[in-house]
Amino acid sequence: MSIDLPKVANQICILRLSALGDCCHALGAINRLKKVMPDSKITWVIGKNEYQLFKDIDDIDFHVVDKTKLMGAMLETRRALRGKKFDVILNMHASMSANLISMMISSERKIGFDKERSRDKQHLFCNEFIPAKKNQHVADGMVDFVNHLTNKNGHPVWEPLNLNPEEDEIKKYINENKVTCLISPCSSQRYGKKYNRSWSIENFIEVIKYLLGQKNAQVIITGGLSETEVEYSKKIDSENFSEDFVNLIGKTSIRGMAALVKHSQFIISPDSGPAHIGTLMNKPVIGLYAMSNLNRSGPYYSGKWTINKYPEALETFEGKNIESSKWGQKVKDPDAMQLIKINDVISKIDEVISYVNERNQD
Repeated sequence: MSIDLPKVANQICILRLSALGDCCHALGAINRLKKVMPDSKITWVIGKNEYQLFKDIDDIDFHVVDKTKLMGAMLETRRALRGKKFDVILNMHASMSANLISMMISSERKIGFDKERSRDKQHLFCNEFIPAKKNQHVADGMVDFVNHLTNKNGHPVWEPLNLNPEEDEIKKYINENKVTCLISPCSSQRYGKKYNRSWSIENFIEVIKYLLGQKNAQVIITGGLSETEVEYSKKIDSENFSEDFVNLIGKTSIRGMAALVKHSQFIISPDSGPAHIGTLMNKPVIGLYAMSNLNRSGPYYSGKWTINKYPEALETFEGKNIESSKWGQKVKDPDAMQLIKINDVISKIDEVISYVNERNQD
């Protein structure tokens, strides 16, 4: 059973190091916490890359760690937070890195995930746990830490971030008289091509051609400098698209990419950070989902626009169905993304552009 905390001057530590999308989910929980416990003092222990996006948020103290240098991160956390005793730690990151870092933080209450969602022996590092719930979206699981703490039933809360000076810097790419589609074609590349959730560049090229054929449409494509993204960028450049197309792969920071999301009308993305930044910025997202469960990790408010080939992929490539599979089951074969057809995406584009035009008239 959760314990009511006093409503004044509580010291609360949020532990969520990465990844970018999951930190967007964590922010939904933090914003909820700020609404129901406005006098609490929040410290967020976060990874150095993710911090770049969130660093200007008011009313949050950040402690930044480099989990790739785990021993150093542990020692620096102990040094930086020495003498600070938290009322509670909300360990929203079930990983050994987060577990070990949590040992460096002083608190009598350390709340973790329930046994089913706990990984890397998180239950050994916590002394209190959120209630077990089946088939939850990741964002709902994180806000349940706040619900457990406050004995209230709430949902994630997101508000668009202010990103300066990046918002001013990207304005030169945005034609405000056009409907701007931002495409982030590649998923996280941390597992390389063995678990690449990206749709093929050939398919994206056909979608870009369709978009540029629409009245008053503009397309911007963004991404990093992974091997796959560099390959995509070269193929894109060989197409010689019109002036209504801008290739910014490898040319923006995390904050620059997020500023583009904020000032675009809609996003096309596989299961990756930009899809969830779209949620944070209150933008429609056409999610491309085949290798992960839309209902677990899809763009939170954009289910009706997201293409969901996960059930088919699970059966085709894993020989399983949703009912008999673990909620977090992944499809490991990148060929699963080819179950998403060009016409599937074009159909959603038509729906979203109609929605955007209607919203602009209101």
